[in-house]
Amino acid sequence: MNGKTYLVRTYGCQMNVHDSERLSGLLEQAGYTAAAEGADADVVVLNTCAVRENADNRLYGNLGHLRPVKDAHPGMQIAVGGCLAQKDRGEIVRRAPWVDVVFGTHNVASLPVLLERARHNAEAQVEIVESLEVFPSTLPARRDSAYSGWVSISVGCNNTCTFCIVPALRGKEKDRRPGEVLAEVQALVDQGVLEVTLLGQNVNAYGVEFRERGAFADLLRAAGTIEGLERIRFTSPHPREFTDDVVEAMAETPAVCHQLHMPLQSGSDDVLRRMRRGYRRDRYLGIIDRVRAAMPDAAITTDIIVGFPGETDQDFTDTLDVVRQARFASAFTFQYSKRPGTPAAEMAGQLPKEVVQERYLRLTALQDEISWAENTALIGRRVELLVASGEGSKDAARGRLSGRARDGRLVHFTATDGVRAGDVVETVVTAAKPHFLVADGELVSHRRTRAGDASEAGTRPSTPGVLLGMPRIGAPAPA
Repeated sequence: MNGKTYLVRTYGCQMNVHDSERLSGLLEQAGYTAAAEGADADVVVLNTCAVRENADNRLYGNLGHLRPVKDAHPGMQIAVGGCLAQKDRGEIVRRAPWVDVVFGTHNVASLPVLLERARHNAEAQVEIVESLEVFPSTLPARRDSAYSGWVSISVGCNNTCTFCIVPALRGKEKDRRPGEVLAEVQALVDQGVLEVTLLGQNVNAYGVEFRERGAFADLLRAAGTIEGLERIRFTSPHPREFTDDVVEAMAETPAVCHQLHMPLQSGSDDVLRRMRRGYRRDRYLGIIDRVRAAMPDAAITTDIIVGFPGETDQDFTDTLDVVRQARFASAFTFQYSKRPGTPAAEMAGQLPKEVVQERYLRLTALQDEISWAENTALIGRRVELLVASGEGSKDAARGRLSGRARDGRLVHFTATDGVRAGDVVETVVTAAKPHFLVADGELVSHRRTRAGDASEAGTRPSTPGVLLGMPRIGAPAPA
């Protein structure tokens, strides 16, 4: 593209982060190069989220900021993709006519062609496809990390939660065959990646499309046999389908990290019923008990929504009670966001904002207290860290680096010469805060890795069609 540059801005979930890696890979395959930090790009891509109400405001606010930038740079293009693009479609161009391309969640691969068409025709291109034809994982990718990678095992969701708009935008669940998933994991490990996170809207429903019960537990065990793969994570499961075979696979497969993100959403049975979640609080707490019995060191995190329509004081008290019993390592807490098109948006009992805010503050204060106590209990414990920040970072300027423990906790540790992002170190926890741990002593051990070499060189793994040419959805594929 004669030196044209690009910038991809990502909002929302890990699936969007993964999609953005594909968008970057596609643009680089088309001849673009990543814009230098702080520089204006020739193409700016906004990969949007539609889960929260303020997603709309954020998108149009960002587009407003980009308008004068584009006016000052003739030939600059702006593209909007992701869930909000799938939802708003032509409305985006109507509200922001300086946008050049709008594409949806099912046609990520179309971006380079749409940009060229918009340039050639000198008019906006809006292309929204209603169903997925090719898994995004078959597309080239420009990975954000040399040591950690996302691997999608499915796309879409078959659940009907009344507050969630994602199934309408991502479609019904489509599963990749295990052989395809494992081939991608192997390709990443061959490049030096030490950690993979398996992605799906509901990972423990994996296998429903090819009617194989226990497919997700089998996938975890199979991935655990790949030599050189040190850490396996996954997100997100659903309590309704979460089964003991997954707990057993986690406990028995050394590479699988003892970390579980299990969305609660509410501790009230009445609210869970109106949310159409398909489980009750006792089942949820039973899962937590079984996980901790099999893996006493497991760190369990969650999602909680405050202020769902009709939530009473007692309902909220029930949520606080479950939080106290579950002792989450951390929680992503949200104030209920009304999304047009969802059943909850039409429910009676929409709560005043000040009530929701007050409950939200009480919940976050309780969870911070629990997180701090759980972290404090780890002082004196030896932890293995995959280093996530290297020289030049803010931590390094303070004499510290950062890494993730196997249970997912963030640890800031004293820097030592020669330690780089992607290396593996062992250290001892010396202090705790609600959202991170501190290790200010000498390192117990330090292992240099290929991923650290790549990080030090400033390179990231690129997968130019590692699975390019794999079968389209619905075609037979090897198991």
